[in-house]
Amino acid sequence: MRRLLMPLLGGDEAKLRIDPVQGKLSLPEGALETSAIVSAVAGTGLAVEPWREGPAASTDAPAADAGGGILRQGSREWLTLFSGLFLIGAFFTHIALAGGRAALGGHAAGAPPVPVIVLYAVAVLCGFYQVLPRAWNSLRRLSPDMNLLMSLAVVGALVLGEYFEAATVSFLFALSLLLESWSVGRARKAIARLMEIAPDIARVLTPGGGETTRPVDSVSVGERVRVHPGERIPLDGLVRTGAGAVDQSPITGESQPVSKAAGDEVFAGCINGEGVLEIEVSHAARESTLARIMRQVEEAQSRRAKAERWVDRFARVYTPIMMGIALLVAVLPPLVAGGDWHRWLYQSMVVLVIACPCALVISTPVSVVAGLARAAREGVLIKGGVFLELPARLRAIAYDKTGTLSRGEARLEFVHCVEGVDEARVLADAAALETRSGHPLAVAVLEAARERGIDIFPADDLKVVPGKGLSGTVAGRPLWIGSRRFMAELERAADGLAAEAESLEGEGHSLLMLADAERVLGLISVRDGLRPEAPAALAELARLGVDHQVVLTGDHARVAEALRGELEAEGAAIEMHADLLPADKASAVEAIRERHGAVAMVGDGINDAPALAVADLGVAMGVMGTDAAIETADVALMSEDLGRLPWLVSHSRRAMGVIRQNIWLALGIKAVFMVLAVADMATLWMAIVADMGASLLVIGNGLRLLRAPGAAPRS
Repeated sequence: MRRLLMPLLGGDEAKLRIDPVQGKLSLPEGALETSAIVSAVAGTGLAVEPWREGPAASTDAPAADAGGGILRQGSREWLTLFSGLFLIGAFFTHIALAGGRAALGGHAAGAPPVPVIVLYAVAVLCGFYQVLPRAWNSLRRLSPDMNLLMSLAVVGALVLGEYFEAATVSFLFALSLLLESWSVGRARKAIARLMEIAPDIARVLTPGGGETTRPVDSVSVGERVRVHPGERIPLDGLVRTGAGAVDQSPITGESQPVSKAAGDEVFAGCINGEGVLEIEVSHAARESTLARIMRQVEEAQSRRAKAERWVDRFARVYTPIMMGIALLVAVLPPLVAGGDWHRWLYQSMVVLVIACPCALVISTPVSVVAGLARAAREGVLIKGGVFLELPARLRAIAYDKTGTLSRGEARLEFVHCVEGVDEARVLADAAALETRSGHPLAVAVLEAARERGIDIFPADDLKVVPGKGLSGTVAGRPLWIGSRRFMAELERAADGLAAEAESLEGEGHSLLMLADAERVLGLISVRDGLRPEAPAALAELARLGVDHQVVLTGDHARVAEALRGELEAEGAAIEMHADLLPADKASAVEAIRERHGAVAMVGDGINDAPALAVADLGVAMGVMGTDAAIETADVALMSEDLGRLPWLVSHSRRAMGVIRQNIWLALGIKAVFMVLAVADMATLWMAIVADMGASLLVIGNGLRLLRAPGAAPRS
């Protein structure tokens, strides 16, 4: 299908996304006319119809076959059942008509009676009813696939008079496709279950103070819903009344409930543990954090990993080569060594069955989908197979400091003023300049001013100097606020504050200096505490082989060195880069890549956008409810837990290990049976059982990724 559509898209693969697990084809709006898509897809023996949004679209939609109008949903199951019943009926009819002696090989003991041949033929038709149209289209396009290989093998067996084996191959291949569909359905439903955790009904408060139950799709932004203890929260919103502990594990993977009170944000799908909460809806059902996660996971399935692309390219070359080998097996021994034509034609049919690339082709996408679904359960949103694969080979990670390694909740520690300047005045002026800033240091200044009852009046003529500070006019006085480096550039004397600044920076404090047109007026000390799990998380990454961990910060070098001492408490070796502007961080990431290869950048997804874009893998952390971060990051950690990073690396390595196992398993089984076929030791039914077994083995192996390592299967 990809090869048919690519010429219509000008060869631009980025425009085409095919999700084999969901059965979904995505193109940019207006890229192709619907009629062109329908015509191209029909060339594969399949039918296509517009995608239906909603959970049912991805879980219940049956695969449609071109030309299968009289047989709709459930036809595959019935046809497979009939194929098996007619096969059994033919076998026992042959026994009855042969007086208790039925030869399974038609050629070996003469042709079976006509009624037996008819029953075998019906078994073949039932088993291959949906395969033959696809095989014909494959032959017509000169693009051999597994349907053509199996059809040639069955037709060849019928021509050779091997009716039992032709019917057996037809039934077992139909059963293999049915079991494969069921197994893939498990991965599909694992994705759908992400959306099912949100309730369909909400208790909506009425203007009179009562409540009524309504579907969540009908609840508007601004309305209030009530959630009782033990119930799931139906929609994203803000708590207006009530308090309690909310289990956010369905979204973030956090093991402990999080306390919520009036003004706190809550998310659809989370469980209210205690207390009655009244929540004002902030997002409609289709725009909730959970809905966005669901859409991102579905879209991620079409962003293929390198292993998937390799398998596709390999299958394109492998299939015609195997057809050539089958032809050689059929003709060389009789022509060169005088072998029996019937025997070697039969063995060529065995080679065709063994050559079926079904197990190889399906193994990788199922593993990728299972890996993406498992990560989503753990609160790690991965944007595609390529980003599931990349963490496995990381050797370097760069971190932003504020909000990533630190809490991003800086608190004001000290205000030091030059002689004759009032502390409250310095804090009021600093707050006036920082009113419109969202930087954690600015937030700390504003919170401290409010706590002390200081009235805040925004500055006029406010200007931002990126990475350095701010300037503005407060009560007619021009003022500047920013780092020591900024003050040095402005040539503002710090008088007696220089020694104090040196001391505080050595202890890990971040500093802001306030200056007027002549001198520095005061020094504000802010400290942002390190996340408690940070040293252990970085140490675990080092044990996993991530040898180069680099912290990028705009803080002074002495602050950075104090932070390094805390981060290295668990044994990780940390490289520090201080006094960096946003553009400097992007350059630092490029330099790390040149020295160490693939590099990840971990930040908040917004302020660190240049560095995240430059990195091979951009990881946004703590982005629950943050639209921009969820949309732009390659990987989004829904909770503010650095422990998810080593989990991501381990999960990626486990997923890639499973994919490699599947590829070698599929190829290994085929290699063994290929040798048996050439040695005249394999039969058609043995080959199809081996092919079916290989398909089920790789699918089952891939589905192991849905469970945590070492976890028992769920009933």
